[in-house]
Amino acid sequence: MRFDVLTLFPDLFQGYLSQSLLKLAIQTEKVSINLWNIRDWAKGKHSKVDDRPFGGGPGMVMMPEPIFDCVEEVRSKVVDDPGLLVMLTPAGEKLNQKLVEELSGHSRILLLCGRYEGFDERIRIGLKPREISIGDFICNGGEVPAMVLIDSVIRLVPGVLGDPESLTEETHNDPGVVEYPQYTRPRVFRGAEVPEVLLGGNHAAIASWRAEQSKLRSQGLIQ
Repeated sequence: MRFDVLTLFPDLFQGYLSQSLLKLAIQTEKVSINLWNIRDWAKGKHSKVDDRPFGGGPGMVMMPEPIFDCVEEVRSKVVDDPGLLVMLTPAGEKLNQKLVEELSGHSRILLLCGRYEGFDERIRIGLKPREISIGDFICNGGEVPAMVLIDSVIRLVPGVLGDPESLTEETHNDPGVVEYPQYTRPRVFRGAEVPEVLLGGNHAAIASWRAEQSKLRSQGLIQ
């Protein structure tokens, strides 16, 4: 699966790309992440990518020309797959597990990261991106939301997780259902003991306990 990240701050991704499952997925070529600096498509000696909003108001707005040029050239890098263009914006549809599953079905996704006061409206109208938000709050830019989207989607790429069964019982796989509590060694920690049912090897009893705990957590009856 290929991701193309269009951003003014590609260096923000360097540490993220060099750690954990994503690093292994890149090394094994199950996932590729390509970083593009929108400023490389800016005109003039100052590489200007933003300007004051017409009509007045605070802050700066990202200009359409460098973004159009960037998106069109990056899309052309893969002749037979222009990819799904995603704009990370607080006004977009909420990212949830159902949407993550849908996105994982694409072979290529372009992630457009905004900054400042957002995008010139003609970018949304002209490029027709899929607009996605990671929640009802404001980030400094689209880079962290892009990482969240990548992190959630790559887990569904075949071979990225060492144990594919890890996906089957996770929170949010079923809408509104929260995963049961998990325990590991030591058996007793600061007076808190592992539930006895998990220690006896009775798989039917364990499955029943987990189902009940999941139900209670989903209803908010236990934390």
